[in-house]
Amino acid sequence: MLSWIARIATAHPRRLAGVIVLVLVAGIVFGASATNRLNARNDFSDPSSASTRARQAIQRATGADPTAGILVLVDTSHGSAGIDRAERLMRADPDVAAVTPPVRSRTGRNALIAATLRADADEHVAAEHVKSRFAGDSGVLLGGNAVALREVGAQASKDLGFAELIAFPLIALLAFLIFRGVAALLPVAVGGTSVFATFALLRAVNVALPLSVFALNLVIGLGLGLAVDYSLFLVSRFREELGAGRDTPEAVLNTMTTAGRTVAYSAVTVALAMCSLVVFPLRFLQSMGIGGAITALTAAAVSLTLLPALFVLFGRRIGRARPGPPREGRWYRQAHRVLRHPGVVALLTSGALIALAVPALGTHWSGVDARVLPASASARMVEEALRREYPVDRTTPAFIALHAGPGQASAVHAYAVRLAGVPGVAGVSAPRYLGSRTWQLDASLAGESIASRAQQAISRMRAIPSPYGTQLGGSGAEFTDQRAAIANTLPLSVAILVVGTLIVLWLMTGSVVLPVIALAMNLLTVGAATGLLVLIFQDGRLQGPLAYTSQGGIGQSNYLVLAAIAFALSTDYGVFLFTRIKEARDEGEDTNESVALGLQRTGGIITAAALLLSVAIGAFATSHVVFVKEVGVGAVAAVLLDAFVVRTLLVPALMGLLGDRCWFSPRLLRRLHARIAIGEKPGATRRLGTSPT
Repeated sequence: MLSWIARIATAHPRRLAGVIVLVLVAGIVFGASATNRLNARNDFSDPSSASTRARQAIQRATGADPTAGILVLVDTSHGSAGIDRAERLMRADPDVAAVTPPVRSRTGRNALIAATLRADADEHVAAEHVKSRFAGDSGVLLGGNAVALREVGAQASKDLGFAELIAFPLIALLAFLIFRGVAALLPVAVGGTSVFATFALLRAVNVALPLSVFALNLVIGLGLGLAVDYSLFLVSRFREELGAGRDTPEAVLNTMTTAGRTVAYSAVTVALAMCSLVVFPLRFLQSMGIGGAITALTAAAVSLTLLPALFVLFGRRIGRARPGPPREGRWYRQAHRVLRHPGVVALLTSGALIALAVPALGTHWSGVDARVLPASASARMVEEALRREYPVDRTTPAFIALHAGPGQASAVHAYAVRLAGVPGVAGVSAPRYLGSRTWQLDASLAGESIASRAQQAISRMRAIPSPYGTQLGGSGAEFTDQRAAIANTLPLSVAILVVGTLIVLWLMTGSVVLPVIALAMNLLTVGAATGLLVLIFQDGRLQGPLAYTSQGGIGQSNYLVLAAIAFALSTDYGVFLFTRIKEARDEGEDTNESVALGLQRTGGIITAAALLLSVAIGAFATSHVVFVKEVGVGAVAAVLLDAFVVRTLLVPALMGLLGDRCWFSPRLLRRLHARIAIGEKPGATRRLGTSPT
């Protein structure tokens, strides 16, 4: 396949480049509006959970949500006219099912109006309509879950544009410093095409499967980062082939059958890592997994088609590497310094990474609410006002949908009494029969929804036996169900991650030991990155420089997204390094010399790629949404740790300790690998027109 692409690029470079330009134009036309098209709702809820079924049961019976979705905070300094106007506007809104009477704050400086939305209303659209009704009214602040989620999505979309504004110029500048000349344009061309093509593909997927808008932030960072990685690797190899005296067609063929093969393996491993998120029932995680997988495959497809055509068109203007003594470079010397004391280096570096990972054991989970927004956001200001101006002993609302006929009123009331006696339950209202064999019980739980007291109360309430079908809902129950959904699906996700990585790396190397080394290194990188996440965001460090407010915990979904990204990018760099080490091994070098030559050939590439990737994916860190910022900072930490510590110190040390055992594979697997091994033999030099082995 790669040889065939090389021949097409050599024979018809302008046509191939023209096709990719058409892809870019189509991506811009169809994908540019993706920020307004991705329309998943309830991104962080499990659609099959008891809390979701409770909400749906009450919605079917009443035509309204069971809890208030919009809160209106009115400044009372100008008298009651503003309060009356706000209440009147909310009652007139077609998306609003019910409005509670205004409640004054402790200080009397404001009044709170709560509005319940109709069951068939789109929360995001309803929140936008209400915001437009009060536009320009400085005496009114809007909050509540519907407004908070709408503002989170809007802020993420706004941050996306800002990230593009920062990332593209910086990458172009760094690419010029690294590549020089015409070659500096290649990563930008590949990156832009990959990002917009992925936007278009996600918009198409959204027609059948609604996706979360947050996936677009991942596409920008990961798409640009992988495009830079793949461009750097392919351009470096092409220059190396030219420097060895080969003409352009032969250099293109050799580049595609060696570095191109590596890029293909890398894309598959990254896509598999991101696909480990798709099995979770939360639409946010599914969207991130789908977006990440499509991004990786698209970046590879664009790199492996556009770059060969540009290599032919620009030829030697891209530059060529000046061949020098392969055993005298600084990375070669660095490898041998490590290999002289592999045990000490392995112990110190692995110990440091484990120490960084230890804080992850003390992770506290947080939810997605108004507190992830910047302090200037309306929903965040309402949340803060509620904490200041309303009773200190705040409670968390909950509701129970109970399926029984009107004739079972006494049994339902008895059940409500038992619920009221549960520790942590502040109160339970009298049951209300809604019709359609559905009762609603409203309860209040002591403390915040994710606090241990409220979570324990939810567990106890669900353990109370009931003669009828019951489902407990509310923000606290949704958080409980989210944790349960993640815990139940995690083994399958990890299995996909581990088995997929081992198989692909075995196909690439033929060894059963190197994939295990790669897996262990990836886990260390993931652990260190998540540990740093806890040290910074959970413990509230660097709040000033990073411009955020700590929630005192980390979102579970963010944790998983970061782990998948860190694992994917670690595997990406591992593929680059192992390919060149194996190439030296196939040329007859012993293990230590293969490691040194492999590091010499890739050390500069990996470190340069890591810096460029950090700029691309670090665009997350500029976001004003806390959980997006967390992913950005954590991913940058993972990339830099992997490139500057794991690949340059720990991997050479472990391979030095194991020696020739690195290449072990059982006889049966060796035979199987020889039969099904995919791609060209690394290091092989072929003339155009020959058949691949």
